[in-house]
Amino acid sequence: MPPSSYFFVILIFCISTAALAGDPYVFFDWTVSYITSSPLGVKQRVIGINEQFPGPILNVTTNWNVVVNVKNDLDEPLLLTWNGIQHRKNSWQDGVSGTNCPIPSGWNWTYQFQVKDQIGSFFYFPSLGFQRAAGGYGGIIINNREVIALPFGMPDGDITIFISDWYTKSHKELREDVEKGIDLGVPDGILINGLGPYRFDEVVVPDGIAYQIINVEPGKTYRLRVHNVGISTSLNFRIQDHNLILVETEGSYTVQQNYTNMDIHVGQSYSFLVTMDQNANHDYYIVATSRFVNSSAWVRATGVAILRYSNSLGPASGPLPDLPNEYDPYFSMNQARSIRWNVSAGAARPNPQGSFRYGQITVTDVYVILNRPPELIHGKWRTTLNGISYLPPSTPLKLAHQFNIPGVYKLDFPNRLMNRPPKVDTSLINGTFKGFMEIIFQNNDTTVQSYHMDGYAFFVVGMDFGVWAENSRGTYNKWDGVARSTIQVFPGAWTAILISLDNAGIWNLRAENLNSWYLGQEVYVSVLNPENDNTEVALPENTIYCGLLSSLQNDQAQRVKFSGAPSLSYSRRGILVILLIALVVISIR
Repeated sequence: MPPSSYFFVILIFCISTAALAGDPYVFFDWTVSYITSSPLGVKQRVIGINEQFPGPILNVTTNWNVVVNVKNDLDEPLLLTWNGIQHRKNSWQDGVSGTNCPIPSGWNWTYQFQVKDQIGSFFYFPSLGFQRAAGGYGGIIINNREVIALPFGMPDGDITIFISDWYTKSHKELREDVEKGIDLGVPDGILINGLGPYRFDEVVVPDGIAYQIINVEPGKTYRLRVHNVGISTSLNFRIQDHNLILVETEGSYTVQQNYTNMDIHVGQSYSFLVTMDQNANHDYYIVATSRFVNSSAWVRATGVAILRYSNSLGPASGPLPDLPNEYDPYFSMNQARSIRWNVSAGAARPNPQGSFRYGQITVTDVYVILNRPPELIHGKWRTTLNGISYLPPSTPLKLAHQFNIPGVYKLDFPNRLMNRPPKVDTSLINGTFKGFMEIIFQNNDTTVQSYHMDGYAFFVVGMDFGVWAENSRGTYNKWDGVARSTIQVFPGAWTAILISLDNAGIWNLRAENLNSWYLGQEVYVSVLNPENDNTEVALPENTIYCGLLSSLQNDQAQRVKFSGAPSLSYSRRGILVILLIALVVISIR
């Protein structure tokens, strides 16, 4: 081979190495369909993914690119949303009605997003039509890059646990009840990882129900990622005779503290370290029970799984571990206030979390958002935020903005409750790009409500009972309030959050309680860069069109199946093919 050929080979090697050196791609094929299950001993249709309920876990690492090809085999439209994933500058992948047209029955659509600058524990679920009440959910784990150490020792194992209230009615029946103003009532049970309770009480729990067994080794420490993926019930999680060391919540490392139990509200996620340091005379109860409900009817709403040491000598027995202060919201609020950001730990980046000094930033926008229980508006049961019940347009907000379609929405969501009758409208919060927003949630309902914001982690700076006032800011935590994406608001109380609006897009702010969300308790926040339209990712080539843009939709073509594909982007694979061809040509010469 002549010297010039050696030069080209070296050049090709260098270019191909560079092509391989970027952030990896991982590919998943999911079929979403109904499967038959009996979590509470009664056969019913649940939503499974690849015949699994709960669905598969997305286990990835910071900055990886995730490609999920979703086939909708349900009998109604579908979207999957990724609770807590920020989709930096890419709200096209958010999977809610304001950003995406639904995937019609029998169609498939491919999500492609990067888990940019994130670590931690999250989950995904179907976002339309009360479908989460039938399942369709699964976990998301985003691991640290190797160059950033964990702020605790490497656990001996990693276990995901889903807790949820559950009804034997179908999600379609439940949403019809909610539309009629019928309260959901007491759930038929509490599930742990999609399974019913261990028979801790022969009167309460019928025989023959399958339950979860978590097998562990004595002396080992495990990371438990616990998600409340339920409908509307706050749940208390605890393990008999074992301490829970809280280390992370929704992408933020926390100050490490011991808890004997933790209130986990709808849509929230926590990571605990649990050491198997008890004797193995018997198995141990893992318990999830409802909070703040003083009724004997709720006794059956108890989820029980089993923690089993490998050398266990017998079954769990005796009463379940007590829940102290069962009906005391003050206990729960103080527990929530005790959760602090670990300001010295690195997370997705090497610099400490606390290097972002949120307490020193000037607030540019303030919204006091007040909810109300369901009420009749024009003869239909609706829920509201600041007197407005959100009306989803037939054309998603994001597409309407992209194609400059007038009249689909208005940027006039009020920053306080106005003195006017409640109404149904498509009203958005007009956020200031790179501004700093303060939101105060005031809960006028009689139950705990959780609120979630897509695209961001916000700082939880304060909560208290009573009505928020200007001087309430004097109680704010401006140093180590934890950054997360879902926060509870107790009845008759307020919670304040701060958000740095640095992620361009149109983002959903919603009640995570499905009954409140379904009846209209949501709003979208428009965060657009007025100077540069290139701030966001471009319109995806595989966009589904609907509403006023239906004429742009071509017939559904067969999508690429990614199973077994190597972890390389399409462009990088193309580059490598070209380079290999060039190498062969040079060698022949």
